[in-house]
Amino acid sequence: MARRRSGSLLVRLAPLGSLGGLGMLAVAGEHYALAGLLGAGAAVAGYRLLDREGNARRELWRRARSNVRALERVAREDPVSAPQMRRIAELQGGLLESWELLPEQYRPLLDEDVFTVVEEVENAVRLARRRAALRRHLDGMERQDIRRRIRSLQEDLAQLEEGSPLRATFERALAGRRAELAGYEEMLDGVSMINAQLESAESLLGSLRGDLLTLEAGLAPQALEGGLDRLKERVALFKRSMDEVTRAVGKLHEPATEELPAR
Repeated sequence: MARRRSGSLLVRLAPLGSLGGLGMLAVAGEHYALAGLLGAGAAVAGYRLLDREGNARRELWRRARSNVRALERVAREDPVSAPQMRRIAELQGGLLESWELLPEQYRPLLDEDVFTVVEEVENAVRLARRRAALRRHLDGMERQDIRRRIRSLQEDLAQLEEGSPLRATFERALAGRRAELAGYEEMLDGVSMINAQLESAESLLGSLRGDLLTLEAGLAPQALEGGLDRLKERVALFKRSMDEVTRAVGKLHEPATEELPAR
């Protein structure tokens, strides 16, 4: 996130530097009217650059809108997940709305946490796309057929003599089928992990929205501090959970199968 923000800062610095440089050239050439216009433009660019809170908020909403578009795309590509994708998009919007309703002086206390949640929604989109790809791959596999082929290969191997040159070929094919079956089980586990994590994402977004809405009711310093601590702990726990699932799912692979010997 820090790299993305630094890149965004450089983009915002570019027009300020250009306007300032052109203004100096205009003054040197005694084109004072043009210099005045360029100076006004530089002042506006400088104000926007210094308006850090405003810039951060615009970046936050830009990323939130990007998440919504990505969720809508997943919903179109994977109709089974469409209701869940719509719920996550609505919950993200509700969370940001609740954050905006906090008194202005308290919002900066949760800036990083809200950014983190929006980033994790982005990660949830990637998990949802991964789940859709796993489902499509699993749809093309028949576990019972793989097991039947394994039994058939085992029977064929049992009938071959120890020194038969065909044994190595059948053993490779059997190992490939077993790896394919193990991969099938791993992918099922991956889909289950993603299902649980996306349910957790929904639950967290809903809970955080409710917590933010009720936080204002107890804005006495002690109550505020306790409420903020709970929110931050939830966000940190959610981020760790998302990272763990993302790493685990990232290890899944589509197993390569050995070509079966001709029957």
